[in-house]
Amino acid sequence: MKVLMINGSPHPKGCVATAFDIVAEELALAGVESERVMVGNQDIRGCIGCGRCRELGHCVFDDLVNECTPKLDEADGIIVGSPVYYGNPNGTVMSFMQRLFYSSTVDLRMKVGASVVSCRRGGNSATFEALNQFFGISGMPTVPSTYWNDVHGFTGADVYADEEGVQTMRNLARNMAFMMRAIADARATHGVPDRNKVAFTNFIR
Repeated sequence: MKVLMINGSPHPKGCVATAFDIVAEELALAGVESERVMVGNQDIRGCIGCGRCRELGHCVFDDLVNECTPKLDEADGIIVGSPVYYGNPNGTVMSFMQRLFYSSTVDLRMKVGASVVSCRRGGNSATFEALNQFFGISGMPTVPSTYWNDVHGFTGADVYADEEGVQTMRNLARNMAFMMRAIADARATHGVPDRNKVAFTNFIR
């Protein structure tokens, strides 16, 4: 089992990276491999709605988005993390996620997803909700924990002082490992639910 961890922070050793350290440590104890991708310090442009990905099978802009598509396919679970910027996720990671999920032909159904948010004081709930939107629309169960998946602090070292945040990260990892295994067992026995995706309605009268 493998988890792809997408770091939307520009700081390789910042609060999101520290939260990921805690999650990865707990996943390793459960025998789950993790791989990280740094996104927040990359030059990632947003989607321009050209539709070429429908013809090419990948994004027309050949950058980190296309490099990560095979990683998305290999992973059983995905975690995306971001600091709070003006009550929202980092714009770079949002551009990355929008292009990755829109252009990819990977079947994401029943892969599990989770988001992790770092904030100094506030804006965490809105950022958490924005990141979680990618999972439901893709048929991905969202992994719960014992609180919303956020840590507080200004530096990586601060995160360890947030005892409940550390606890939340550890419980998130345990639940993710459990859900991936449970879904793998169910997939082997029952397969994946049929997907009816015929209707495409625009609310214009």
